[in-house]
Amino acid sequence: MTRFAKWSSVLPPLALAVTTAHAQQPVDDAQVEKGAYLAKAGDCTACHTAPEGEPFAGGLPMSTPVGTIYSTNITPDKETGIGRYTVEDFANALRNGEAKDGHQLYPAMPYPSFSTLTDEDVAALYAYFQHGVEPVAQENRDSDIPWPLNMRWPLNIWAWMFAPDEVGFTPDDSQSDEWNRGAYLVEGLGHCGTCHTPRGIAFQEKGYAAGDEDYLAGAELDGWYAFNITGDEDHGVGGWSDEQLVSYLESGSVPGKAQAAGPMGEAIEHSLRFLTRDDLKAIATYLKSVPAVSEPGPSRFEQGQPADDVARLRGVALSEDTPQDQAARLYLGACASCHGASGQGSQDGHYPPLINNSVMGSTHLGNLTQVVLHGIHRETNEGELLMPALDQDISNDEAASLMAYLVEQFGHPDAQAPSAERIAEWREAEH
Repeated sequence: MTRFAKWSSVLPPLALAVTTAHAQQPVDDAQVEKGAYLAKAGDCTACHTAPEGEPFAGGLPMSTPVGTIYSTNITPDKETGIGRYTVEDFANALRNGEAKDGHQLYPAMPYPSFSTLTDEDVAALYAYFQHGVEPVAQENRDSDIPWPLNMRWPLNIWAWMFAPDEVGFTPDDSQSDEWNRGAYLVEGLGHCGTCHTPRGIAFQEKGYAAGDEDYLAGAELDGWYAFNITGDEDHGVGGWSDEQLVSYLESGSVPGKAQAAGPMGEAIEHSLRFLTRDDLKAIATYLKSVPAVSEPGPSRFEQGQPADDVARLRGVALSEDTPQDQAARLYLGACASCHGASGQGSQDGHYPPLINNSVMGSTHLGNLTQVVLHGIHRETNEGELLMPALDQDISNDEAASLMAYLVEQFGHPDAQAPSAERIAEWREAEH
């Protein structure tokens, strides 16, 4: 059943159920601790903590089709943060996208998803951000969107058209408790659709829950592609075992399947790896039940063959200058020491194989380009994961040659490696 509905400005039920007196009661340490867990589940740090910035002090730049906006300070500082917010103000911002002073928030704040949060969880999050976070005096930065596009009133129309008005979560009695917990986390607090659901002409998500058209079917995001995570067995996660999904959400790595990087890597680093195994199992159960959305072509998990004629590749003379030889030299010099001369990966699984790899098996090569140029660097429960960036070491022609080789050896038969000109455009846009 779809959750799209006409937006309402009526104060959510929480305002009637929980009064400001709640915030004046003695601090409940258990509630603050619960709120801290929920903040991790919601990955609040991803948007509200800038690189090298103080936790939750905002200032993270986010690109939009009309300009750059900056995340807000959500520390309990009374002048620049949310220290003067009542629990009702907090609930209204979280679930209706309306700030304390009444202005509508940009939908970069996933309030359409957060509208499902229960009163109890909103109160716990409020307790955490008021009592578990250090206040930081940092003014919020205005957007770079030019006038008249920076006027806020059109956002009210957007909310009226696309955001749901129902608040709270209604369990599906036909499903198990585990499934309902997974639905609550994926559709609501985890806001997985923010990245994994295609968007319409007004930048709205095309769906917010299982059963909505194209929900979790995959989408482009700032040069990355958030893959299809519906129950489709060939192109989604229907062919993954529950344990593989749990392991991926916990560690970001499943040998022969996928290695998380970019926004997904950040979600695992800052959020998913801290969740309980029970919650991760619930997420896996729910995702595998989401109606399958198929894609053309063969499965992205069954692509590539081991690089043939390894002896020839190892013996390439450095004086030779054909494109194939250049690509082989680049691969052997920059990639083979970790991923293997034949793309088989390391025996311990630490370095993933390139054969049957989801990134290599996709026709969306933005992820491959990003990883080759910028590498991977994130913290895991086992320690630091690092793949060196090649951006400063190879030219546009070399990058194009290397990616063409990777696609030819290990990639989707319909994939087209980016040209040197396209790579030059990406690099220029980043700077």
